[in-house]
Amino acid sequence: MYHLYCAIVLVIRILCIGNSFSWDAVEQELVPLCDAKGVQVEVHNLYYGGCSLQQHVQFLMRDTAAYSHRVCTNNAPRVVKDTISLRQALKDGKYDFISFQQASHDSGIRGSYEPWLSHLIDTVRAYQPEAQLCWLQTWAYSRDAGHPAYPRYHSNQQEMWDSIQSCTLYVLEKKHLMLIPCGDAIQRARKTRLGDTMCRDGYHLNYTYGRYTASCVWYEVVTGKDVRHNRYRNPNMTCAQQRIAQRVAHQAVRNNK
Repeated sequence: MYHLYCAIVLVIRILCIGNSFSWDAVEQELVPLCDAKGVQVEVHNLYYGGCSLQQHVQFLMRDTAAYSHRVCTNNAPRVVKDTISLRQALKDGKYDFISFQQASHDSGIRGSYEPWLSHLIDTVRAYQPEAQLCWLQTWAYSRDAGHPAYPRYHSNQQEMWDSIQSCTLYVLEKKHLMLIPCGDAIQRARKTRLGDTMCRDGYHLNYTYGRYTASCVWYEVVTGKDVRHNRYRNPNMTCAQQRIAQRVAHQAVRNNK
């Protein structure tokens, strides 16, 4: 007697309610990392540059189709679809992971989080009750960053990072979201031989080991796999840079579980 088995390919669907920092973190390197281990993934990044929690809520309340809808999947080039509203995206099938984040300039300012984050969480849970809701922790700026909001933190990287950590703790304790500790990984990388070179302009990640490090964090969180066993490397990175990026990403995820 012959038995017919149907192979079911499970696809991890991710929705980022984001801005340029989610662009850095998921659009370039996450899919290749998943490809290397045969993980099927579908990443939807709702991009609006510099978007804060408050602005996300304003777009939501008006149902504004403000977002560039970027979709990244296995074995396919990134697709930029027509602009879309958050409500439309939430109706577009089920997601396994949905991430929130604060605009980088407000990421360490506690007063900028509420009531906007609570409103977003409540709305997303109403549409996607089974999704794992996540907090994408952003990173502090480079020491010499020229961002106009950097003086809020006295143009001091450590002060900005400490403020981001404080706000992250608030989100985890009050909102019970799963943490995607990209900021932690970037700060750890700055203490290695890579130094304070993770950003290309003082705040956005560089196109090689900067973005790769952030995506390694995402990879570990959504797959549960140790990224140190992943052989994919951005072709413009050295093996040493790969090892450092994977190590700090793994440490950040393990430290924040």
